[in-house]
Amino acid sequence: MEKYSEESKDGMSGTEPPRPPESLIDLDMVRPLMRASFLGSVATERNVPTTENVAPNLLERIFYLLSVILMVITFPISVFMCLVILQEYQRAVILRLGRLRPGGPRGPGLVFTFPCIDAYIKVDLRTTSFDVSPQEILTKDMVTIKVDAVVYYSIKQPIDAVLQVFDHRGAVELMAKATLRNVAGTHMLLDLLMSKETLSKRIEAILDDCTEPWGVRVERVEVKEILLPDQLRRALAVEQEALREAKAKVAAAFGERDAVKALKEAADIMETNPIALQLRYLQTLNTICNDKTLSYVFPFPVDIVRKLMK
Repeated sequence: MEKYSEESKDGMSGTEPPRPPESLIDLDMVRPLMRASFLGSVATERNVPTTENVAPNLLERIFYLLSVILMVITFPISVFMCLVILQEYQRAVILRLGRLRPGGPRGPGLVFTFPCIDAYIKVDLRTTSFDVSPQEILTKDMVTIKVDAVVYYSIKQPIDAVLQVFDHRGAVELMAKATLRNVAGTHMLLDLLMSKETLSKRIEAILDDCTEPWGVRVERVEVKEILLPDQLRRALAVEQEALREAKAKVAAAFGERDAVKALKEAADIMETNPIALQLRYLQTLNTICNDKTLSYVFPFPVDIVRKLMK
């Protein structure tokens, strides 16, 4: 390193570029550790700071001792009152004298709590869904519509879901409604009708980012239906019908053009070969004649009439 610095000061050219120091760390190897350290430091970055690592004061120790004495006196009845059974999909956030107990959420299985000083809140980790009621939205092209959706979410951090938000379900529902209105209001009506999946993915990303501090993970958002006003639906139906009629007329015009071209080619062939015209004449007679026909029509060549008139 000293040699390289001396050469750079002298302004020498043609030297090899400096190699990165061996002390630098590969980001790909460190990224999992950085994520783990981030998850471990969530407690220090919470909106509501927790004190699970703070030593209890004298008064808390006295109440803890009284709780143990009460449990011993009422043994074995107190044992059944202190045991909590948690299912495989449940976790318990335990608060002792209002403070979060260290060690994170408890469960599943059998959890022991002290009487009178411990309070626990059960958290369900299973995926939960709710319907977003139809929201009246004004699109970018000034059209009023109603959009409804369904949201699937689950709890990933039980402690944050209990301590960082008063009602995580109600908060996610309100956030979903506001996000649906804000995102749909920045799009044109045709874009909303043609790209519902893209709209769902964008709402899901915004919701997942907003609800992460609450310990909630939004797994999926689906826009169910876009309700249009009756007048707008009739106008769109008339427009689509007019487009279909225009396409039908264009197709008929192209068909007539192709038919005229085919007739012209057939006339050119018949002009060069009179026998072809006679065969066509006989084929036409065979087509118009059947068993139930009472009258017969014989086409008469115009050339013969002209010769007789002369």
